[in-house]
Amino acid sequence: MSRTPRALVAVTLGVAASLAVTAAPAGAAERFTPGAPGAGDPYFPDMGNGGYDVAHYDIGLKYDPATKGIQAVTRVTARATQNLSRFDLDFLGPLKISSLKVDGRAASYTRTGAQELVITPRKGIRDRRSFTVTVAYSGVPQTINDDALGVSGWVPTPDGAVMLNQPFGAATVYPVNDHPTDKATYTYTLTAPSGLTTLANGDPRGKRSAGGWTTTRWDVRNPMASELAMIAIGRYDVLTGRTKAGIPNLTATDRAMAIKPEDAKKFHDQTAEVTDFQNGLYGRYPFTSTGGIVVKAGVGYALETQGRPVYDLGRRPGSIPSTGLLAHELGHQWFGDSVSPAKWADIWLNEGFATYSEWLYAAAHGGPTVQKQFDETYATPASDGLWKGKVADPGRDHIFDGLVYDRGAMAVHVLRTKIGERAFSQLLKAWPAAYRYGNASTKDFVRFAERLSRKDLDAWAKAWLYSEGKPSL
Repeated sequence: MSRTPRALVAVTLGVAASLAVTAAPAGAAERFTPGAPGAGDPYFPDMGNGGYDVAHYDIGLKYDPATKGIQAVTRVTARATQNLSRFDLDFLGPLKISSLKVDGRAASYTRTGAQELVITPRKGIRDRRSFTVTVAYSGVPQTINDDALGVSGWVPTPDGAVMLNQPFGAATVYPVNDHPTDKATYTYTLTAPSGLTTLANGDPRGKRSAGGWTTTRWDVRNPMASELAMIAIGRYDVLTGRTKAGIPNLTATDRAMAIKPEDAKKFHDQTAEVTDFQNGLYGRYPFTSTGGIVVKAGVGYALETQGRPVYDLGRRPGSIPSTGLLAHELGHQWFGDSVSPAKWADIWLNEGFATYSEWLYAAAHGGPTVQKQFDETYATPASDGLWKGKVADPGRDHIFDGLVYDRGAMAVHVLRTKIGERAFSQLLKAWPAAYRYGNASTKDFVRFAERLSRKDLDAWAKAWLYSEGKPSL
């Protein structure tokens, strides 16, 4: 994400009243227990759930501009990781459920706590067994406006809406295991009046129109964290093509932004150029297509939604993203999207490398050297807020602060000087390749860099990642 910078919670489960017991083949009792109502992330203890692993989301959604609401059916395909008597999905806001089934049979459910949809199937689900949850619902999804973290979720636009989910927000639109550690593939089937365009992550798989409504289908074939899922509905001008490296490229510009056709084409072409540049630096592009969407949503940030970042450029009609902003959000495709944080405290691995991607692109295209950009950032006075907090543990309300972005990028550059150019160049490719489509922590990264460079990096990590204040050079 690109924004203007501004004790581990343990999940314990008691003995549940609803334990389901079935007869095991040997005649002994087989124990079924509830899945955890959280993923154990200290910053967002209500996010995510335990007891299962999602494989795929199939989201069918119809948008009605007359009501600003949706009618939707989401089918979740998952695999149990324990004997489940019941389990939770995250589902937040006023959307009203009309039907909920597990494996095609009606299941009981309650909505409780901050965002828990607690589901009890008719029979316990055995460990390692695949199952499906189908939820039909409708209403106007909630927009989240967090004092520290800004706007997310379902965001109305002048002619439709856009779904932006970082760090939370997905649960306002569809039932989900909402934590980056449970990635899944997606299918979207999106319907709106024929005068509107429907867009999503992934690749378009056809369009059909009937009775004044148009439906498009989109497939996300690479695993994706829920915070990176995206839907946009409105009046857009869409361009398609391929980068010089052969990567499919789809860009769209909101007509409410009054972007000239030649500037929309420039945005499209620059997206392709930046993608190919980074493809050379970071190794094979990790997804099936690239692109981007310029929206008028009033959120004040750009977001690295997988394969197709969203750019909100504020009140600047006719504007397109700068190449620096493109380099940041497209750099995230390797750092943050393909390799996602193990916990939200590790977000510097996303933002530090994305900011460094800006520095690298500028230096390679006539701008200041990376060292000069580092020096200018480091010259910030020690009393500045940039030096408050720890890069590798900024705190829940500070995951979008300057220490995560700028100090994160500085940490990357100091690492480069420690391990040398050859090892650093190898690291830029080897790290996203080793953890492709997975998750990693700060500790994972430090150990990986040490093994690759054969250097002791404890002092670097302590000074730049785990300590407060301005490190000495």
